[in-house]
Parts: sequence; structure tokens; C-alpha cells
Amino acid sequence: MALDATRADLVVGIVGAGAMGRGIAQIAATAGIRVPLYDVRQETTGEAAAFVKKKLWRAVEKGRMDEAAAKEAWNRIEPVGALQAFAPCHVVIESIVEDLEVKQNLFRRLEEIVERNCILATNTSSLSVTAIASACRRAGRVGGMHFFSPVPSVWLVEVVSGMLTEPWVGESLSGLAGRMGRHPVMVADTPGFIVNHADRGYSTEALRIVDEGVASFADVDRIMCDAVGFRMGPFQVFDLIGLDVSQLATESIYHQYFEEPRYRPSPFARNRMAAELFGRKTGQGFYRYEDATADMPAEAPAPEARPASVWLSPAEPGGHAILSKLLATLDAPLESGDRPSAQALCLVTPLGDDATTTALAQALDPKRTVAVDTLFGLGRRRTLMAPPVIDPECIAAARGLLGSDGVPVTMINDSPGFVAQRIVAMIVNVGCDMAQQRIASPQDIDLAVKLGLAYPHGPLTFGDELGAARVFDILAAMQRFYGDPRYRPSPWLTRRAKLGATLLTPEYQAG
Repeated sequence: MALDATRADLVVGIVGAGAMGRGIAQIAATAGIRVPLYDVRQETTGEAAAFVKKKLWRAVEKGRMDEAAAKEAWNRIEPVGALQAFAPCHVVIESIVEDLEVKQNLFRRLEEIVERNCILATNTSSLSVTAIASACRRAGRVGGMHFFSPVPSVWLVEVVSGMLTEPWVGESLSGLAGRMGRHPVMVADTPGFIVNHADRGYSTEALRIVDEGVASFADVDRIMCDAVGFRMGPFQVFDLIGLDVSQLATESIYHQYFEEPRYRPSPFARNRMAAELFGRKTGQGFYRYEDATADMPAEAPAPEARPASVWLSPAEPGGHAILSKLLATLDAPLESGDRPSAQALCLVTPLGDDATTTALAQALDPKRTVAVDTLFGLGRRRTLMAPPVIDPECIAAARGLLGSDGVPVTMINDSPGFVAQRIVAMIVNVGCDMAQQRIASPQDIDLAVKLGLAYPHGPLTFGDELGAARVFDILAAMQRFYGDPRYRPSPWLTRRAKLGATLLTPEYQAG
């Protein structure tokens, strides 16, 4: 019963000729598929066809496509004026407004027109495929085919099976995505699917950090880009997507998961949304924009101050080794005793704990103790924090020493997990919990996040790169400090950390 996605006479209808619909039409037509295209606004259908033609011709000009292939692709797009034109379709993909009732009404109408074995697919990004399918007499032939914007540039498609979706439908949609040149990942019908769900770790924890006054927007973005290797910081992403879009997605996922603390939205972001500080589209978000360029505040240079002597804590061996190597290259006046002298600058390298907790636990003077984040190395940016009672001269000396080779230094307020540790630990934990819920295979979770969000690693590989036990320790420390179930480690992470196993290890399948 599965559709042969390679058949030469394949017809895929598209309802909705907006940005997503026209993008899907473009890649389908380029793949040799006939594409009837419909929009309730007839003029939008014409505009979409003209837009696709322009995109195809631009590909010709850039040498990515020959002229004959571009003409053939454009001729396969057929603007139509009524849904009845979808009668010969093998698949119909809807890409209309994100409104459950509107989508259900559309699918009811399509059922009266298309053949019995025609697949009805929704491009929804936030609604339940199961709920959409419930309006149909044959809910088993309804599935999700979630593309990402801009469609021609993002290679991922989430193929979503609702509670009643028949196996052949997911198989067919996966084959169709492959013919369109996309990487399909199979996903269970859960809030946010993979990509929008996985992004909650990055976005909501960044907002939590700013909510607490730990660091500024720009400091968080610089740390995540320079120290960790993200292409864009979380607040740059908010401004690119639009806070109106991202905040509503966060609130939707939070409520669909019945107020799960891991996805708790930020009231601060809700207030910014109310002020219409959406980002690039309004000229101001977390940054101001001139000609699409963010007005990011300049960083203060490292001071000239230096410490008289430095004592480096050996309590965390990995961090001690990394920071010790750097201090040697900076010709730091290191003390060699088991305990610091009274005038020494004390440097600690905690995982998950804040500087205050670390200083007191190690019986160090909190007025002279500065914490350094070593988890992601110290080559591109260094992040420091200190207890609230720190001597300002110690801060100046630490910044001056650790910035003396020209590598930028960011000073944040005291926080369990610094900035990078806590954000990446949340990314890993959310990914692990998605694997635990069987939303998708561990490999598909990682692939979807890499392709859909352009993270340096998928969340499970991220955890393996850092070490599952270290990620577990960071989360456990944050949970102890806050007493907030938001930071409880996922069972998937907990077991693999204890076993020393990779986070990509699947569950044993009984039977």
C-alpha cells in the first residue's frame, strides 16, 4: 500500500502558497514532481509561482542549475483555483494558518475530493497531527511532514506519525522527502516534535540566566559563540526568528506538556513581546538593528592589573590541568603550597556549582576567590565569576591576568554552572528526555538538531563529547542549589552516566 515516491507520474498537491508552501512547491517541482498549488487568495498563488520562477532563474545564474531543468521545474507548478483540482493527487500537503479548526475543516473537504489512498500531510509546526487527523473518516492516512524555513535551504523534514497514522504513510512520506533531496527523520506526535522541542534547552535557559541578572544578552551570546562554537547566540536567534514567534512556541510547548518545569517560559520575554520588541522585523529586539546589523555593545578591554600571587585549586582535576597550562603560558606567579597564602588570588574551576558554594566548600576566602569555566577550553573566550563579597582588586587582577594574551574575558555574576555549562547541560538533558520518551531514535534526534538548528553537535553527541557523568554532575549541582525540578537529570542520562555508556546507546528491546 506504500506510495512509490520514485514514480515518474507522481502528483503532490500543496494547499497554501505562503513562504512555506511555495518553498515546498519549489523543491518538489525541482525533484520532477507535478505540483498543483492552491491558496484561498488566488493572487497569492500567482505571486508564489512568480517567486519560485525567480528563485529557479537565480539558481541558473549562479550555476547551480541548468536553464532547461529550471524551465521544466517551473512548468510542473500548476496554480489552481479550486480544491477539486487535487483529485488526481497521490499526496496533498497543507501549509496554511496554524489553527486546528481551520486545518481540520480543510482535511474534511479534501477527503471528499481525493482518492482513497491519497495521503493527507500537514506541515504544522506546533499542532497535534493526531488532533488534525481526528476530523477525518480515515485518520490512518494522515501524517505530518514538517519542513523548515527557508525550505530550499534546510535539508531536514520531520515525518510525524499520529496515534492512528498507519505505518505505510510514514514510510511513504519519508520516501517523498528523500526524493525532494531532504533528510527525513521519523518522529512521534509530541509537542514541538524534535527540533522545536530540543531548542527549549538553548532558549529558555538563556532567558533564565538573564532573568537572574547573571549576564547580559551580549555576554551570553558571546560566550555561546566563542567558547562553545554556536553560529549564533540565543538572543541573536530570538531576534532573527522574532520573539513573537519563539515566545509563543515556548508557551505552547510548556502548556502542552502540562507545565513541565524544563520548558518554563520567561515572564521577562513575555513583557518584551508585549512591547513588540520582536527583533530584526521591528528594528529592535534584544539588540537594535541598522541595515540588519545588530548594534552589539563593545567589550571593555582587560585591565592592566596583575595579582601578586596565584593559588590554583586542585579540587577539580580536569579544570586544574587546563587552567594550569594556561597560567604557565601567562607567566602567572603561581604558589605551590597545599593552601593559599593570605594575599593570593584563589582560582577555582567548578562544575555546576557557583563560586560562593565552591569557595566555602574548599574553605577558601570568598573575598579572594574567582571561578573560571574550563569545560569548553580557554582558547577563544574565558568566563569568570566570583562571590558577591569579592574584593574588587581581585577581580581586576584576575581579569588582567587571564586577558593578558588578548583572549577576551567575560565577567558574569555568580551562578551555578556559569553560562555555557548550564545552557549546554540543559540542551543535553532535554535531548536525553526526548530519547527516553521515544519521540525519535537517538541518532535521529541528533541529526534533526544538527540540520534544523545548526548546533555544533546534536544533544546526545554533545553530552558524549563532554562526558555524560560531567553533564549529570552539572545538573545535579544546579538542582541542589535551586531546588527546582527543572534541572533534574533525565533517566536516560542518569543510567548512561552511571554505566559509562554513550548517550546514543538505545534501550534494550524486550521480545
